[in-house]
Amino acid sequence: FCSSVHDITVGTKRGSDELFSSCVSNGPYIMSSGAANGNDSKKFKGDIRSPGIPSRVIHVRKLPNDINEAEVISLGLPFGKVTNLLMLKGKNQAFLEMNTEESAQTMVSYYSSVTPVIRNHPIYMQYSNHKELKTDNSPNQVRAQAALQAVNAVQTGSMSLNTVDGAGMGSQSPVLRVIVENLFYPVTLDVLHQIFSKFGTVLKIITFTKNNQFQALVQYSDGMTAQHAKLSLDGQNIYNACCTLRISFSKLTSLNVKYNNDKSRDYTRPDLPTGDSQPSLNAQTMAAAGMPAGAFASLGVPGAAAAAAAAAAAGRLSLSGYTAGGNSVMLVSNLNPESVTPQCLFILFGVYGDVMRVKILFNKKENALVQMSDGTQAQLAMSHLNGQKLYGKALRVTLSKHTTVQLPREGHEDQGLTKDYSNSPLHRFKKPGSKNYSNIFPPSSTLHLSNIPPSVTEDHLRGLFLSSGAVVKAFKFFQKDRKMALIQLGSVEEAIESLIKFHNHDLGENHHLRVSFSKSTI
Repeated sequence: FCSSVHDITVGTKRGSDELFSSCVSNGPYIMSSGAANGNDSKKFKGDIRSPGIPSRVIHVRKLPNDINEAEVISLGLPFGKVTNLLMLKGKNQAFLEMNTEESAQTMVSYYSSVTPVIRNHPIYMQYSNHKELKTDNSPNQVRAQAALQAVNAVQTGSMSLNTVDGAGMGSQSPVLRVIVENLFYPVTLDVLHQIFSKFGTVLKIITFTKNNQFQALVQYSDGMTAQHAKLSLDGQNIYNACCTLRISFSKLTSLNVKYNNDKSRDYTRPDLPTGDSQPSLNAQTMAAAGMPAGAFASLGVPGAAAAAAAAAAAGRLSLSGYTAGGNSVMLVSNLNPESVTPQCLFILFGVYGDVMRVKILFNKKENALVQMSDGTQAQLAMSHLNGQKLYGKALRVTLSKHTTVQLPREGHEDQGLTKDYSNSPLHRFKKPGSKNYSNIFPPSSTLHLSNIPPSVTEDHLRGLFLSSGAVVKAFKFFQKDRKMALIQLGSVEEAIESLIKFHNHDLGENHHLRVSFSKSTI
């Protein structure tokens, strides 16, 4: 079939990167010259353009070492026809040429807000300086050419998916198996439909729990669409630091759905009965489960409307590698003014993100503003702490209309009600990829203690928590690591107040106690 497609040329660049020699040096990227995949000095001819100006050629960077041509092509497939490909494998880069500038713009715009991840590698892309790709016919290009021609043949319907095997696309099942790890919020069938339908028409979904994990099977109309959805979504988080999607191809090639309800849906058969499933999660149920008001978002190209299915909780989906927008300042109300200080709010809200500033309002001391380092952390803190009891009163946490917490002007004292914590050594999430990200749990009566020195005993720690008036129901050191322990208190409220009081408590020997909420019980 290769000879039947004349409008496509594909190359693997092997010579010096003279392609970049006249790039604008203050552009978003600067590349050094040097061999990519060999020593021959064939020149790559193209029209030089200023970076950032739309072009139908897209420069793709930070690709994994084992990337294949088909995977690079699949990044462009949802946005239009891919007409050319140039792989720079030695530099983990590629150039993708789309059939129109408009489809290239749509692609760059989409991926600027949703970073694609392939095998845990975030991929970055921007417009190339070149208006079109002109490639030679070296032997190394055969595989890339076969992949691209096969993909285009499938798209135009001139061959079946099975023929694409030799080109690296594989005759994959149109059914994906999805496991949601770190499930701290309910993930509904409608939310999955909203996310997966951005990549093509979803025909059927079945959700179930297996091995204590929430799982789903998602069926598309063809394997190519399933392949692209898997490449784009595998490893992504629905929320920052939780609800991670793990996606593989199912051995099934078709799903048999008997009922349309909140557990399963056949979108091609609206006439199916509902069966005896529980009623669907609605906005009120989600709120009761601690869902943030603005939890979900359209995964679509900017400008696309959020799916009506998740409209009850429409907002922003925070994908890993992408700092979610949204306001980072929360209004915390119904505080107990006798007991609450900026420091105690800093410690409590600091469980869910890095607190930058706290202001207790001078004239309304039962209200405070808490500013996190970004909007995702604010959403996380709000969803976990709204409704929790602190010093006898149920917290109300909402997003503030303020976008920053103002510090008092010099010479204007406000009785220490405003504190700047932007340089605090107690921030838990300063280090990218910190293990604290995977240990974010809702408030619970069991606390996780760490950084315990060898000389501190169970009796010492029990006594410490009893001294604050808490009831200690159980205590357990970790078997493999006595620097850590679990302590179960009489109530969630006691645990919240104990965390505030004893996080960073000096245990001697230059050890400060670290306290967080645990998902375990003793």
